[in-house]
Amino acid sequence: MPTPTAAELFRHLSAEKSAFYRCIMNVFAAAKRQYRLQLRPDEVLAEAVWPEAVPRIEEVNAALAQLAEWGNLQSQPDTARVSSLTDFYRARFLYRLSHEGEAVEAALTVFFQTLQRRAELQTVALEDIASRLLALRQLLEQDARAAAVPMASNAAPQTTVPDATHVALHVALEGTLTDALDVAKAHQILRDLVAVFTDLAENAQAFMAGVARSLELQQAQAHTIVAYKRRLIDYLDRFLGDLVRRSDSIAQLIAQLSPRMDGVFMQIAEREARDAAPGDAQEQTDEHLRRWQAWRERWKGLRGWFLPTGAEPPQAELLRARARAAIPQLLGAIATLNDRRSGRSDRSADFRTLAGWFSACDTESQGHRLARAAFALQPARHFSLNVEAEEDIAANTPWADAPALQINPRLREYGEAAPRGPLERVRDRSAERAVMAQVLSEESRQVEAARQRLATGQPLRLSELGELDPHAFGLFLNLLGEALAEQANPHQTVERQTGDGLLTIRMEPLDAASLAHIHTPTGTFSGRDHVLTISPTQESA
Repeated sequence: MPTPTAAELFRHLSAEKSAFYRCIMNVFAAAKRQYRLQLRPDEVLAEAVWPEAVPRIEEVNAALAQLAEWGNLQSQPDTARVSSLTDFYRARFLYRLSHEGEAVEAALTVFFQTLQRRAELQTVALEDIASRLLALRQLLEQDARAAAVPMASNAAPQTTVPDATHVALHVALEGTLTDALDVAKAHQILRDLVAVFTDLAENAQAFMAGVARSLELQQAQAHTIVAYKRRLIDYLDRFLGDLVRRSDSIAQLIAQLSPRMDGVFMQIAEREARDAAPGDAQEQTDEHLRRWQAWRERWKGLRGWFLPTGAEPPQAELLRARARAAIPQLLGAIATLNDRRSGRSDRSADFRTLAGWFSACDTESQGHRLARAAFALQPARHFSLNVEAEEDIAANTPWADAPALQINPRLREYGEAAPRGPLERVRDRSAERAVMAQVLSEESRQVEAARQRLATGQPLRLSELGELDPHAFGLFLNLLGEALAEQANPHQTVERQTGDGLLTIRMEPLDAASLAHIHTPTGTFSGRDHVLTISPTQESA
């Protein structure tokens, strides 16, 4: 019989009587779980949960034959109930799940479980992980104490490792392998640890992907929101407390166990490799190494959950941060719901209502009329924006047939083309502009003269500057402020470039008892004497 294709195996899901076929396949899946190998049509008829009225046996026989044709079931003649020659020639069959049918049922089971899974944060799993690690540590401590007692024979465990790589691996792990380790008990502990950790990781990923149930909250009632908020906050508070309390202890246990785990994995892999299919020595060795590497990978995943790996933080830290972020998300969803209940404008709800109105339109003309009313698509030619148009355009002219409008920028910004009231008379400000230009020119000349006086590029003591005019003194104060900002202590020599990039200033403090006086029209500036060097940069030159 040819092997059925994947399309044929899943064909009963999209067939006309898909619900009928699924009732039959559910009976066979339940029989598989009960270790029942074969079923008769009358047993299927009696055990199935039919969605409607109970069908006739002929309909069940036809459905079973169709499922067998698609490859989900296998059939064989039923001769156990034959009591006469007529019964022998009558078609009677026993049905059981085929190998392909079992795979389809397993896939559908996982599919429906994944859809129905709710995000969970398992505090019990953390307790189970800690207890398994403690049991493993106690087992290894017993092994270490037994290894310290002199033994009659110190022979290493017998392994078949002909390859040089595997020999080197065994030599590296020789100090960690003893005959006193209860490998069966260690194997059982690690299997339980992997199962618990896998369940914790999968549920945590589901929680990270769909926390806060934002979609459900948007449609929920107010009392439901309040009750769920309280339950979620209590739930997160309990989990975060347990996670913080147990993460450190689990991380310490993992760090303590890690140096000896390679040896434990080697013995467990050797124990598992005994049950592998028979083969030559090289195949047995490869199977041993493959299982050892698989256990090391699982342990690496467990380490990454509770211990940092390089620049990445532990997954437990990420889960903790995601759990904390769930509460603000919940509060945001509640605020959104409250805004809707308080009557505030909701654009998405308005568009949904408008879409319902459009779908209720019977004709295309009604849809166009609704669009014009909803989006204000009425002609606006009465604004008379095209002042220079050669001819008047009727108000009922379609937009597609009319020439382009010329929109005044003021109309876009203020909603009106011209200010209200009479326009002010234009004032002639040419005299004020000339005075302002003369003042700016004089100030620029004075600032440039002050810069030429100070920016000589030659060292000069502050006490030798003499008297400075207001512009030169203002420039000196700005340069002094920029230089002192770089000085860590009063005795440090400072050299830096000004903020505008035009000058370079260097200040070297002199003796602490020295004093410099700079005279200005507004007063005398005094302080510790410095050697000042101001020079223009190459860009300014």
